[in-house]
Amino acid sequence: LAIFARTEEAAKARFGIEGDGRGAIVTRTGRRFFEDRALEEAALSRLDRALAEAGIWDELATDWIVLDAELLPWSAKAQALLRDQYAPVGAAALASTAYAEAVAGQAAARGVHLEGMDLRMHHRHEDAERFVAAYRQYCWPVEGIDGLRFAPFHILASEGKVHSDRNHLWHMEIAERMAAVEPFVKATPYREVHLSDEGSVQDAVEWWETLTAGGGEGMVVKPLDFLHQGAKGLVQPGIKCRGAEYLRIIYGPEYLRPENLVRLRKRGVGRKRSLAMKEFALGMESLERFVAREPLRRVHECVFAVLALESEPVDPRL
Repeated sequence: LAIFARTEEAAKARFGIEGDGRGAIVTRTGRRFFEDRALEEAALSRLDRALAEAGIWDELATDWIVLDAELLPWSAKAQALLRDQYAPVGAAALASTAYAEAVAGQAAARGVHLEGMDLRMHHRHEDAERFVAAYRQYCWPVEGIDGLRFAPFHILASEGKVHSDRNHLWHMEIAERMAAVEPFVKATPYREVHLSDEGSVQDAVEWWETLTAGGGEGMVVKPLDFLHQGAKGLVQPGIKCRGAEYLRIIYGPEYLRPENLVRLRKRGVGRKRSLAMKEFALGMESLERFVAREPLRRVHECVFAVLALESEPVDPRL
């Protein structure tokens, strides 16, 4: 999230911030994304310029904004995760399966009946190679602000308005306007799909298959409206549809084996979905209260409720 004002004076007037810059870029859990404050200010300056040159500050009649986005590459913030989790798993898997495959091959050459063990070791080594290739797709060297890209997909709020009444096409068009005038901003490719049109659905499926086959993470499926009420209440605002290779990072090198898929399919996601819906509703309510200039304690009621829900134990891989 990028939460910032055009000037430090505006930040003081609206956020109550004094002597601490004009805003911040934070992670999903509210932690500051940049440890280097100069780098953060450089990012905010580029976003400010994009909003100004695209005419969005004036169009929204605001001097502050909240943007929901992704900062790329994610390796810029996940070096410890790559170093301490993914890389060791990949290295160990490659080394152990290569050795096991070689030993099994030697045994088979001597005429030892292995009941397919040599072939299994070969497949496990291939899975390890795919795992390493999967996480390396999302890593590249970052040199200062020029190595980063900011991909917005929601304009959450600005002065006097929470933009949940706008459909997703409006939000994506705003992002495209920003990207057209500022290289730091990256427009996200998207498709509008008509579910009653089989051709439209098939086009989306083929687009996703091409995207993920080329190393893409996947896509997020959303209703056209930011908030959509169905027969059973509020529709889940988004569902990630990740590619098969990307999911190796989440579930492990061998998750696609039939016996592992059976185990994965047995896991229930209802609890996590329920918690996510509650957190989403609380987040939107907190924005509504802030925009309406309600007392800060009223905003914090929603924030503390989200923190309480976040403390509930759920499988983080779901």
